[in-house]
Amino acid sequence: HGLKVAGGDRLGKTIVFAKNQDHADFIADRFNVNSPHYKGEFARVITFKTEYAQSLIDAFSNKEKPPHIAISVDMLDTGIDVPEVVNLVFFKLVRSKTKFWQMLGRGTRLCRDLFAPGQHKEFFFLFDYCQNLEFFSQNPATTGGDVSEPLGKRLFKARLEVVAELDRKIAAVSEVAGGESELRRQVAETLRTEVAAMNVENFVVRPRRRLVEKYSSPEAWDFLKSDEFTELAHEVAGLPAELDSENVEAKRFDLLMLNLQLAVLRAEPAFDRLRDQVKAIAGLLEEKSSIPMVKEQLPLILDLQTAEWWQDVTTPMLETVRKRLRALVKLIEKQKRTPIYTNFEDEIGRAATVELPGFAPVDTFAKFRDKVRAFLKKHEDQIAVQKVKLNQPLTALDLKELERVLAESGVANPEHLQQAAAECEGLGLFVRSLVGLDREAAKQALAGFIAGGTMSSNQIEFVNLIVDHLTEHGVMRAELLYESPFTDLNPQGPEGVFNSAQIDALIDTLREVRERAVA
Repeated sequence: HGLKVAGGDRLGKTIVFAKNQDHADFIADRFNVNSPHYKGEFARVITFKTEYAQSLIDAFSNKEKPPHIAISVDMLDTGIDVPEVVNLVFFKLVRSKTKFWQMLGRGTRLCRDLFAPGQHKEFFFLFDYCQNLEFFSQNPATTGGDVSEPLGKRLFKARLEVVAELDRKIAAVSEVAGGESELRRQVAETLRTEVAAMNVENFVVRPRRRLVEKYSSPEAWDFLKSDEFTELAHEVAGLPAELDSENVEAKRFDLLMLNLQLAVLRAEPAFDRLRDQVKAIAGLLEEKSSIPMVKEQLPLILDLQTAEWWQDVTTPMLETVRKRLRALVKLIEKQKRTPIYTNFEDEIGRAATVELPGFAPVDTFAKFRDKVRAFLKKHEDQIAVQKVKLNQPLTALDLKELERVLAESGVANPEHLQQAAAECEGLGLFVRSLVGLDREAAKQALAGFIAGGTMSSNQIEFVNLIVDHLTEHGVMRAELLYESPFTDLNPQGPEGVFNSAQIDALIDTLREVRERAVA
């Protein structure tokens, strides 16, 4: 149940706080018995008795290197700084409040791009088996730990869907291309191999032993009934398999190509978006043509960027692309960030009180925002609030009325109102950020832009994303058009969807929506 990384296939860096050396050794032994394919490298005991303990700590501090679970007795309670740690396991009693908070601090380090580019570490999980939280009366907010399905499980399900679609096509058409029949055989064999690598003695796999043994047989994959597809998707997909680990970027590319094959088989509109993603990847690979293994595939990489290659594309053609390029995508450089260097001397000032999380005074600005939001939701019939929500121009009198209503209600004081106006560039924009924009008003604001002519499906989807943002946040900065979810639709953002004149008109529209909330 811990937080996972590498597309959800690998447990993130984890520290287990054990009671003593024997306890730590026992935990490591039980892990190795249940997961023998890791050969004792995934979870390691790191204590003062461990030989070459510092080497193990250095390896644990590396995001990609094992061990990924460090079992410690006092040694890692304080001092160690590994931002990638996302799981802490309290498996001993702690009765020192200072030490308790120091141990918690092992998980509070921020880490950018930990789960994927743009998906940063924002929280960590704490598993407490010895009532330490009850003892210190912390009772922090909890989460059910709902995360997206692991990458390996998504790949299994996508391959299963490809088999199902090919089976439907073969059943419906008297003659089917030999390439598609061979593709069906290869995908089914890939799935069978993964099932066969599931260790039925593993405690996670053991309850599904009958199914694993059934689908380890080649004959089971010759023809699958609908209930068997359901059985595989819900009962077998995601079970741990003792296969050699693969590069995450290659697996992500596999998933992209499988979704593209499904779009071809189902004639889905998502085909254009997925095709453009592959073309963008091919463009980035072309920049690496000096690398021999990329140069070897350069003719295909260049063809993928042409419209002709994609005309009448088939699933076997896409499978060839997947096989030939999956090992190359790891060569694409991730976004570089310029380091910032500081040069100043520390100064020790007077001691000051620091409020710990969960103990902040109720009258903070965050609490003020929550109170104002709740108040405005109950008083949306106020004329000024209606104007803000319906994108009608505000006057100075409207803002004064808003300020008066908030002050008289007791939810705001002059300092908070001044801070709100400063942070949001005006009280009107502050209120708009809390109540959002009426969806019909957001659509109406963009009506003039849409009315310019017939729009493509990608353009309509892009505009709908803008409407969603305005409905939730009230205003939108132009630079957000070049971030997710807009770049998920097209890697170039608006540049890949609209021409320059349309982009200028779109930015003018967003500016006008913003100005209507400023008196």
